[in-house]
Amino acid sequence: METKSNEPEAQEQRVENIKELGQMEIPGFKSDIHCLSIAGQIEGHMVLPPQNKTTKYEHIIPQLVAVEENPQIKGLLVILNTVGGDVEAGLALSEMIASLSKPTVSIVLGGGHSIGASIAVSADYSLIAPSATMTIHPIRLTGLVISVPQTYEYLDKMQDRVVKFVVEHSKIKEQTFRDLMFRTGDLARDIGTVLVGKDAVDCGLIDEVGGIKDAIVKMNHLKEKGGLLQ
Repeated sequence: METKSNEPEAQEQRVENIKELGQMEIPGFKSDIHCLSIAGQIEGHMVLPPQNKTTKYEHIIPQLVAVEENPQIKGLLVILNTVGGDVEAGLALSEMIASLSKPTVSIVLGGGHSIGASIAVSADYSLIAPSATMTIHPIRLTGLVISVPQTYEYLDKMQDRVVKFVVEHSKIKEQTFRDLMFRTGDLARDIGTVLVGKDAVDCGLIDEVGGIKDAIVKMNHLKEKGGLLQ
């Protein structure tokens, strides 16, 4: 009787998931890997227009805290297809992912542009799909910019924070990363240097070219290694 009474609620929840999340019901399987998707533009302190596809950083932070606290979760898989966004919000998420005690793997599918590069390298191991791209460019401010020395000093310090984080969490050299930011000959529509798949691996930014299968294999390897270390 209890099962029958709960069936309408379950059906209603399934319909709501389809309407709000585009999520169809999948076969029941309880994974010990938490999948975190970062898509569209990373929304930080400013609310973006409703037509923009966004990932709100205040929605991601509780998930990362839960990953760290929940003993049933053994690893975090970060899937990226982002154009970048708020630099401070992106760095905040990157720092949280990097500080997790559990194994983390990231994979760039489609794009991991701008501050998305910091999030990609924040994981213990990073992958990129063969056709995926990453755009490396200097930090910019949109809207009104007050032309005073303090403005440029702020930008320089913010730039240094991003460079320092990426260099510390990947194999890329600082000068190489800065060269990619400011290499005018390779700028795409004044956006930045575009790295496609293997290019991101060759320069040391990303660890491996691969897909979801490779990401899961690496995650399982890291979980086993972590278990042995304990």
